[in-house]
Amino acid sequence: MMRYFVFSIFFLMTVTVSFFAFAQTIDLGSRLELMVDDYLIAGMKGEIAFRMHSPTPKEIVMVHDAPWEGSATGYHTIFQDGDLYRMYYKAWHIVPEQGKINLPHDTFGAYAESKDGIHWVKPELGLFDYQGSKANNIVWMGKGSHDFTPFRDPNPDCLPGEEYKCIGFGEDPRGAYAFKSSDGIHWAFLQEAPIITDGAFDTQNLAFWDTVRGEYRAYIRDFKNGVRGIRTATSKDFRIWTTPVWLEYPGAPEEPLYTNQVKPYYRAPHIFIGFPTRYIERAWGPSVEALPDQENRRLRYTASPRYGTATTDALLMTSRDGVSFHRWGEAFLRPGLRPTDNWSYGDNYIAWQVVETKSDIDGTPNALSLYATESYWSGNSSALRRFVLRIDGFVSLNAALSGGEFTTKPLTFTGKDLVLNFSTSAAGGIRIEIQDADGKPVPGFTLDDAPEIFGDALDRIAPWKDGSNLASLAGTPIRLRFVMKDADLYSFCFKDH
Repeated sequence: MMRYFVFSIFFLMTVTVSFFAFAQTIDLGSRLELMVDDYLIAGMKGEIAFRMHSPTPKEIVMVHDAPWEGSATGYHTIFQDGDLYRMYYKAWHIVPEQGKINLPHDTFGAYAESKDGIHWVKPELGLFDYQGSKANNIVWMGKGSHDFTPFRDPNPDCLPGEEYKCIGFGEDPRGAYAFKSSDGIHWAFLQEAPIITDGAFDTQNLAFWDTVRGEYRAYIRDFKNGVRGIRTATSKDFRIWTTPVWLEYPGAPEEPLYTNQVKPYYRAPHIFIGFPTRYIERAWGPSVEALPDQENRRLRYTASPRYGTATTDALLMTSRDGVSFHRWGEAFLRPGLRPTDNWSYGDNYIAWQVVETKSDIDGTPNALSLYATESYWSGNSSALRRFVLRIDGFVSLNAALSGGEFTTKPLTFTGKDLVLNFSTSAAGGIRIEIQDADGKPVPGFTLDDAPEIFGDALDRIAPWKDGSNLASLAGTPIRLRFVMKDADLYSFCFKDH
């Protein structure tokens, strides 16, 4: 009787522990996981840590020197639409004068396009008159031009004629206004009243369809206790929206944020990536006097001190729910070691958002292209520079040569191959052990069974001595143990090759 009771208790405890382990298991399926947070991490040992990577500057892709553009042109939106890359932006000009700034023309929404994301043209759309001519690329005039920010709507229930949507800030009444288009060129108001009225909206506001959660999401500008910040709202129909809530940044300092540039990452849409602009005001002093464009800077200072001393850079933040973000304190995009064009308030605003383009190095895979403003407030034009980053290359788990390792939480997957996006030095490497949910090595997939992986690849299949086929483990809770040295792991997924 006692033996039966002890066995029953042992059986109950075993079932309970196994159920708890399974209940805490993360179902990855075949989705890609980026190493941008500790969501999958159960523990780390040795010299291993998350490392943010900054993009590499490339060429100027656009100079905004048309008469209807100018030195304050910005708030760029860039996305790939089939074989075409589309760009929308605010066309504006500011002329500093003693004690004031002069605005020679209104703000317009403008359009450009490209076949490769690198070489861009401004087509003559013939839609709006500017100084007696329609030979321009103005795509919108009037209310909403301040931050005209379109997107292609992938909602399967999208209404005909609304395949492209847009929001933009307008007055009378103040709020975010919605637009619709069937071709991305010819636009009309979705409705007369603004769709969101609770906010300040004085930056680039944006919205998109969230394919994972089946809803529209908007990110808007507001002020919290006098500090510039970001709020978000959701909608099922793009017309009726929830009350905007403030974004949360656990562990990050309170800083003034201008744009937000949040979007689901196209390769892992369950993860939101954002590039907010950080705004910093300085007191006039030796470092400000050492910045470029002094004559123009001092003239702007007479209109408002912050016009002469404030600077901006770009940050990186990520989220899995669209509200709580891990925001890196260090700059993702610094103004940089350049004598002009990058140290003014308005420089280094990253466009919304990344696109995949061909590499400019023969024989290498595609890269991510990002675009950021420069030469803001300067002369008669501003510019847009392209930057590149390896695909998935925002953040990596980086191990020093002395070595480090991490183990995942229990997870399940579908597929038969574990595929890595990684980079090592010539001396570096990665070995991977598969464990059961309790942390015991699975026979045939132990560390001793794992040949060291080295090199640099976006999609390398992880090997074991008896092969790489993991089909027998699919659907079963496992853990992954990565043992690394002088290596970066950017992302991984399970899939059938």
